[in-house]
Parts: sequence; C-alpha cells; structure tokens
Amino acid sequence: MADSEILTGGVNRVERIGDRVLRPTGPWSPTVHRLLGHLRANGFTAAPAFHGTTADGREILDFLPGEVSDYPATPAAASRTALLTAARVLRAYHDATAGFTGDGWMLPAREPTEVICHGDYAPHNCVLDGERVAGVIDFDTAHPGPRLWDVAYAVYRWAPTTEPGNADGFGTPDEQAARAREFCDAYGLDRAGRAGLVDAVEARLHALVAHMRAEAAAGSAAFASHLADGHHLMYLADAAYVVRERDRFERALLGG
Repeated sequence: MADSEILTGGVNRVERIGDRVLRPTGPWSPTVHRLLGHLRANGFTAAPAFHGTTADGREILDFLPGEVSDYPATPAAASRTALLTAARVLRAYHDATAGFTGDGWMLPAREPTEVICHGDYAPHNCVLDGERVAGVIDFDTAHPGPRLWDVAYAVYRWAPTTEPGNADGFGTPDEQAARAREFCDAYGLDRAGRAGLVDAVEARLHALVAHMRAEAAAGSAAFASHLADGHHLMYLADAAYVVRERDRFERALLGG
C-alpha cells in the first residue's frame, strides 16, 4: 500500500495515498462529483476525476502532480506565464460547464447563471507545471453564476488587486492594472465585463467576508480562526483599494 501523506492548506484535512487524494464530503458533494464527470466528458481534463468514496465517506479524487502556491505567491505563480495560463484554463473550464445543471451547491446561485463558477479560483487552488497552470482543484465552492463573478475573484488573486499594505500581494498599482488587463485579454472577457470588473471585485470580496462570518457563526473553527487573525479586514481593505483605484484599473481594462 502506498504511503499516506497529509496535504497542508485550506480548511479541509486532505490525505494523499499514491495517485489518489481523499477529502471530506458535504451535502454539495454529489453535485460536484457529477460536475467533475461532466467536465471530463466535455474535454476539460485539468480537473481531477472522481473515483467514488471510502467506507468512512471521503471522496476519492486524482492527485494532480505539480506545485500549488501559498501566499505570498511563489515566483512561478507570480509569473506572466502563470497569469495568462490561469486565465485560459478558467475560460476553458467555464466553457466546459455549459449545459450542466444541478442543485444542492454549497453557495447560492447568482444571476445570471451563465456558467458553473469555480468559486475559489486562485493560486492556492491551481496546480503549476513549472510556470504553467496545468490543473485546478477544490470544487467544493462551485455554484451557478455569471462568468464575471468568477473572473473578478480570479483577477483579485492573480493580478493581484491587493492594496499596498497587503503582504500577500505584489506589484505597483500600475503593474496590477496591466496584469488585470492581460488576464482579461487571455480569458476573452468582453467590454461589458471589463466595465463591471471593479464593482464585481468589490462585491465578490464583501461576499467572501459575509461567507466567512456565516461559517464561523455556524461553528467552523477554521473560519473562526481566519476572522481572529484578521483575514476579513484584509479583504475589506482590498475591496476599498480597488474602488479607490477605479480610474487606474478601468483605464487599463478599457483603454486601447
């Protein structure tokens, strides 16, 4: 039997055994498992395949080899190649979700329901092969919604659109704005989406804080710890920053 390894990061205890990963499940998991099958049937192979559940109810997924960045981002995750491939993989994922329907998601659906949002598309949920995004993991927060809702959080994490005092971020405001433009170009975001991006980033971060507070109130020790450590204050500061720098970001996103 292959050796067991506990993988760090996130709010779940994840165990790797050989080329498989065992993760806790929730009420949303059956729908997520169907989504993973739909993705593979539609040619999207950057997500792990689902291989059933263990006797104790954990899901069995492919282990995707490569590197996953924490924060601050590794040089590979902060590279231009990672930025562009992250955008292209997100677009391919969104396109592959076309036609999928389901209910019982962890997070509520948002209108218009154009795609199945990943819900947490960031360096900590993408697997790098060198500087190239080659895989996407942790679909627990997937839910129906508009493309822009997912793109907004992805831009926040990959550009990133973090205020200068955030040690998890990097880049000057001008560099961040240029990278936001490159992400949107690589994704193929339309002009209406670009015009609404700043507001979407702000709304997405406020929704994240609301989710953290709700989970902590419901008894989640992980989210209670995040609040105690002030993570929500960082997100709120970043939301205020992107609005404050609206003109800079929108010039980059819409100009030219």
